[in-house]
Amino acid sequence: MELYNKGTFSEDILPVVIIGNGPSGICLSYLLSGYTPYLSPNGFHPNPILHNKLTENAHLSLLDQDLEYLCEGVEGRSSNPVAVLFDALLLPDGDFGVDCASPLIWRHEPERAIPHLVLGKGPPGGAWHAMEGSMLTLSLANWMELPGLKLKDWMRDKRKNLRNDRATPAEIASYYQHYVTKMGLERSFACGTTVTSLSRVSLESDCSVWKIEGLQRSANGDDGKEEIDVPFCVYAENVVLATGTHDIPARLGVEGENLSFVCHSFWELEAAISSGRLDHASEPILVVGAGLTAADAVLAAHHLNTPVYHAFRRPVTDPALIFNQLPKLLYPEYHKVHQMMSQQQHKVGETEVNLSNQPLTSPAENTNPCTCYPGYLSYPKHRVVAFRHDGKCVLEDEGGQQTVLQVSMALVLIGAHPNLSFLPEHGRPLGLDSDEPISCRRNPFDVDPYTYESVKEPGMYAMGPLVGENFVRFLKGGALAIACDIARKQSTKRQSATEHCKTSLLNIQLTNCTLES
Repeated sequence: MELYNKGTFSEDILPVVIIGNGPSGICLSYLLSGYTPYLSPNGFHPNPILHNKLTENAHLSLLDQDLEYLCEGVEGRSSNPVAVLFDALLLPDGDFGVDCASPLIWRHEPERAIPHLVLGKGPPGGAWHAMEGSMLTLSLANWMELPGLKLKDWMRDKRKNLRNDRATPAEIASYYQHYVTKMGLERSFACGTTVTSLSRVSLESDCSVWKIEGLQRSANGDDGKEEIDVPFCVYAENVVLATGTHDIPARLGVEGENLSFVCHSFWELEAAISSGRLDHASEPILVVGAGLTAADAVLAAHHLNTPVYHAFRRPVTDPALIFNQLPKLLYPEYHKVHQMMSQQQHKVGETEVNLSNQPLTSPAENTNPCTCYPGYLSYPKHRVVAFRHDGKCVLEDEGGQQTVLQVSMALVLIGAHPNLSFLPEHGRPLGLDSDEPISCRRNPFDVDPYTYESVKEPGMYAMGPLVGENFVRFLKGGALAIACDIARKQSTKRQSATEHCKTSLLNIQLTNCTLES
């Protein structure tokens, strides 16, 4: 969709504009396009309390029900109650790997559709298209799917030998792009767009709307080969931030972090492996961080037989560590990394282990019970103090004792920050702590837990990683909460308009009666 010449008010004030076209934005677009969840006539949920609540108003769609009431007593692996509820309805007993049928059915009700626009820098799928180079696979395909199109069935049609429930990032990205086409959502998507400014503007009617300005890539010239950035401007009653948090890698802010051997993305590791700069004969690498991307880096290096030093700030047993929140049965590869972190720790006071000199035998061949994973050593409760020009990294534990490691490459994989440069102060005032930058883990947007509307900016919503949801399975709950709230607002607006018309008509009738008398 081209957005040129949208710089006027009049009828061009949309009910909703969504900034971000990843799975969060796609799922919300699906719900705003009239796709509506109901309890199936034969639907059954294994949670008896939730099942009874659903049957109380089985004739009503989920969008018309009290989400807060339905959320009571439902538990799961997210801190956002609606995310837990919707996940429980889409994937009952999903944490146990049980392929239990959802009690929901989906009906397309075009009369419910709310006009909206989805803005995104690239094709539908967002950051997943930047992950296409990954040689690793992701866990459980059905956790990645969106309502109405089974990812497993789609994958089976794409490749003949579907041995398990895994999908590569490239397949996930392709699935999301196909989903938008399959569900007829394309007319609401404007790709190749970069938002540069988001602000409130007042109308003559004494109300305010959101003004969204930006640039859209467009083909230029007769051959269409040259591309230019064309300014656009749209207006909306409500705006939804679904930008994700993969834009700007987080940094340590320590001495030497800009040195050439210090990297901040997993893809730089892949590039080093692909080019042959990193192999089994290389000096050890240092991985900093204890999230899933750091775990991917450990697995990639371990697969290559490249020794790995692994440093992170938390203790291995910290409940906040992502590994302690994942079902072991469903994430065996990450459980393996967690085992490595636990069983292969550097102990304070021990002689430093030079992994370059350690034989890389497999666990089966290894007879030393203390080195189940040769070529790996973790440094829990350590922080990086500095990187040196000679490839040395200085670590420090809680007691201030320092360790110097010689490495060929250092990967700082401690998360990322969203690019919110289009917001005043990069969105800081909208976080739980207005003095800190927005961060998925440490400082998400401050939103109402049942509507996802900003506590500090009415008419602004946030979803996905911006509110602390890292998993696709849980960000769908944000789409449900926002769709419900916006539908409620639209209904209230229609009722108000109807009442105004009735009042106006009554006044006209009374005036006529007065004139006739």
